[in-house]
Parts: sequence; C-alpha cells; structure tokens
Amino acid sequence: MTTDSAGLAQGSRHVLLTGGTGFIGVPLVAALRLQGWQVTVLVRDYAVARAKLGSGVLLIKSLDEIDSEECVDVIINLAGAGIADKRWSRDRKKQLLDSRLHSTRALVQLVQRLETRPTKLLSASAIGFYGASDGRALDETSPGGDEFTHELCKRWEQEASKAEALGVSVCIMRLGVVLAAGGGMLGRLMPIFNLGLGGRTGSGQQYLSWIHRDDVLSAIQWLIANDCRGIYNLTAPEAVTNACFSQQLASALRRPAWFHQPAALVQLLFGEMGERLLLNGQNVVPARLQREGFRFSYPALSSALGACVQ
Repeated sequence: MTTDSAGLAQGSRHVLLTGGTGFIGVPLVAALRLQGWQVTVLVRDYAVARAKLGSGVLLIKSLDEIDSEECVDVIINLAGAGIADKRWSRDRKKQLLDSRLHSTRALVQLVQRLETRPTKLLSASAIGFYGASDGRALDETSPGGDEFTHELCKRWEQEASKAEALGVSVCIMRLGVVLAAGGGMLGRLMPIFNLGLGGRTGSGQQYLSWIHRDDVLSAIQWLIANDCRGIYNLTAPEAVTNACFSQQLASALRRPAWFHQPAALVQLLFGEMGERLLLNGQNVVPARLQREGFRFSYPALSSALGACVQ
C-alpha cells in the first residue's frame, strides 16, 4: 500500500473507511484510533483530509493502492453525495445514486481480490428507505415506499449485500437525521433559530426520526464488536413531530419558535427534495439495537439538543 503517512503501530486491527472526512467520518476516525485501530481512509484530496483527520491516519486516493495481501479487518462505507444539499433534478438524482453505487461496488470488488477477507462490512443507508409514512412505527421489517429515496436506499443496500456471498458479515445502517453541533441539519437550523426566526415546517405533524452523532459512533463500534449482520435502524427511540422538534430546539436555545414555513414556500424553494424530506417524515424505531442490548447515551431529544447547544 502506498500512503503519505507513517509511524502506525504494528499489529493493530485495520479498518478501511470511505466518507471519512464527513460529518460522521471525522469523529469516527478519532474514536477508532483511540481504540487502537489502524485506520485507512479513501479520500479525494490529501491536504484537505490531513487537515481534518490529523497525522497517523493512512490516506489513499484509490482502492488499487491496497495490495491483495493486505489484511483489512473491517470496512465502513459512509460515502455518498449529500441528499439534502441541492434540489433534485434528474442529473442530481443520478449523482446521488452513482456516488453510492460506484463506491460500494468498488469496495465489494476489493473484498473479492483480498487474500484475507474482512470479517465485516458496515454500509450506510438511510431511513428514506421507508418513504413517507402516516406516523405508524416502522422497524427493520417494515416495507419501503414507492419513491426515489426508497429506490436509492434499496439499490445501495443491494450492492453492499453482495459481500455476503464472499463470506463477509454485512451490516446495513439505516441512519436517521444525525444531530450534532457544527454540521448536519442543526448546522443549518441553529443560525435561524438563534435569530428567533425558527418554527415548524408545513403542518408540523410529520415525524422526525433523529439520532445524536455520539450514539451513531457508539452504534458503529457496537456493531463491529458484536455478532451482528443485516439491517439496523440507527435512530433514537423517541421520534418526534416537526413541531415538537422546533419547540424543543427553540427552548434549548432560549428563543421563540413563532415562525412557520408554509408548505407552498418549501415546495417553491426546494422542489421534490423539500416535499419528500421536509414536508414528509417517518416514525422509525431502532428495534434491533434495543432488542440486542445497545444502550443509547441520548434516548430523549431534550438531552440530545442540550448537549448540542452547549
């Protein structure tokens, strides 16, 4: 393997990570290194990645840099263009799909050529798999809806699941809205709410299934450490309505939540993306995590938001 880093501990467990410079990836790299993992991250820009991840992390620009004799114990796949970053034109939908399928397909091809195959592949997906719902609780056995987010997640998951035929335990992580200060949804909302301009979106009755980023990091490490495979919802046990979320965020920031974004305005500004992601929701429960003994640090929204706004 060629790399621009050196000085890693010999004999460490080795994890390969895609999406390692993102909102989840950066703190995940730090957490894994604290646990003694040797971490390799697939990146596009060495300088940007080094600035975000620090020294002691192996950086590669192509999976071809990994020799077939290399021992990779675990692969974590977080790569994919941000689904809420832009309006969904036909070209944008293709970009969203291709960014997920191509990276996941390349990882499975890597697994195929490695002489010693990884024990586990953890691959991200999203609760968009379930599509819009009427508020009924959805667990890992619930069917998906007939819409773009379902098709996107379904095909992404199918690509990752091909590693099972190669003897790898595959965990699919259907992520809810991830909360943490300085990025993600809160990064966009907090400046608005701090100005006292926050409030519900549309009817406010659509459900928001969220999870604190610290619990995402803990869940990933828990899935690695335990005999896990298959679909896992990475959401907190307490989904809330959009109106409830808005009120609790305003309360945490000691601001009012008087403003209201009408549905028509959301549709005008964001098109189909706004309709599906902002005006619709789903009440997703982490049934398998709870049943199998995972402990949430932030099971309730009030404590999660309190930690985010400190």
